[in-house]
Amino acid sequence: MLLEDFIVTLTAQKRLDDLTLLESADPGGVLRQVASSAGQVRTAARTAAETDLGPVVSESRPRTIVVTGMGGSGVAGEVLSVVCGFGSTTQVVTLHDYRLPGWVSAADLVIAVSCSGATEETLYTAKEAVNRRCPMVGVGSAGSPLALLAKRAQAPFIPVRPAGMPRSTLWGLSVPLIVIANRLGVVEIPENELEAAAVELERVSHLCRPDSDSFVNPAKTLALELAGKLPMIWGSSPLAGLAATRFATQLNENAKYPAVPGVLPEANHNQVVVFDGPFAGWPAGNEVVVDYEDLLPTVPLHLVILRDSQEHPQVTRRRVVSVELAEQRGIGVTQLAAVGETALQRLASLIQLIDYATVYLGIAIGVDPGPIGVIGELKERIA
Repeated sequence: MLLEDFIVTLTAQKRLDDLTLLESADPGGVLRQVASSAGQVRTAARTAAETDLGPVVSESRPRTIVVTGMGGSGVAGEVLSVVCGFGSTTQVVTLHDYRLPGWVSAADLVIAVSCSGATEETLYTAKEAVNRRCPMVGVGSAGSPLALLAKRAQAPFIPVRPAGMPRSTLWGLSVPLIVIANRLGVVEIPENELEAAAVELERVSHLCRPDSDSFVNPAKTLALELAGKLPMIWGSSPLAGLAATRFATQLNENAKYPAVPGVLPEANHNQVVVFDGPFAGWPAGNEVVVDYEDLLPTVPLHLVILRDSQEHPQVTRRRVVSVELAEQRGIGVTQLAAVGETALQRLASLIQLIDYATVYLGIAIGVDPGPIGVIGELKERIA
C-alpha cells in the first residue's frame, strides 16, 4: 500500500469513527432515516390493516398484480415479488414507465406506489389503470395528487408517512403491498412474520449504529472495503439479486458512487468476463494478455457476493467458483450472507446492512449522502 493510500484510509476511518465528524457529515439525517426501518414496518402494517380494501379484496383473485412506481418507491414492487416467490400462482409484475402494457385489463390489480404521491410516471400509469377500469390501490403521501386520483376513482388509498427521502422509506412503502397480497390470498404472511422482520431490522441497526466503531461495525467495515473500488455486486437468488440491485442504487444515491449489480446464474454468462479485463488486479496466471500501458484504470474491481440460504445447488457451485476465479485475478471479494427463516427476514437482514453501508461510504469519501441535486435539475429541465 502506498503512503498516500494509507493516509486516505485513515482519514476515511476517522470520519466514520469520530461521532462528531459523522453527525456533521450527515446534516440531512439519512442515518436516522435508515434507523427508522423497523418502525416503518410496524406503522405501515397497522395503517394498511386499518384501510378499507374491500373494493379490491372482495372480488376474485386478480390474474396479475401490476406494481407501478419509480426509484425508491418502485422497488416496493420488487420486494412484493420476491416475498411471493416462485410458489405464487398470481404473477407480480413491476413497472417503471409512463405506460401500462397492452395486456393489463380489468382482470389485473394495479398498485400505484409513490412516496411523494406526485411522481410523474406513476400518475400517468395510475390514470391509465383507471381508464381501463382496472382495480387499483394507491400507496403514498396523504393529500397528494395520487391520493386525490384514488379518491376520484373510489379506489383504496394507503397513506404513508415518508421517513425522509423515498429511498429511506422502503419498508413503509413495501409492507402495504404485502398486506394487500396477504388479504387477497396471493401470499400467506402472518402478523408475527412482519414483526420478526422488524426485529431483524432492529438487530442489524444495533450492530451498525453510528457510535459503533468500524472494527466491530459491519456496515462501516463494508464501506471502507469498497472505498476507492468499483463494486460488482451479485446476488445468489432472486431475493439476493433484488438486494444487489438495491445495493447499487443506494450507492448511487447515498454515496453518488457507481456500481454494477447482477444475479447468478445470469452474471456467469456475461459479467464474469470483466474478470479478464483492465479492472482486474491481473490476468489469470499472472500473464499479461493485453498491453493496456497507460490505460489501466485507477479504480480496481471489487466483487461483492450476497448469499441466500435458498439459492439453487448449482448456483452454490457457481458462486464458489466465481469467488475462486476473482481471487486468482487479484480481485477483492466480500461475501455477505442473508439471515433469517423467511424471505422477509432474509431480505431485511441484507438491505438494512446495505443501507447503512452506503451512507457510511458517502461520508467516508466526503460526500453528503442526502442531496440528489442532479435529479431536481433534470426534472426542472424536462418540466
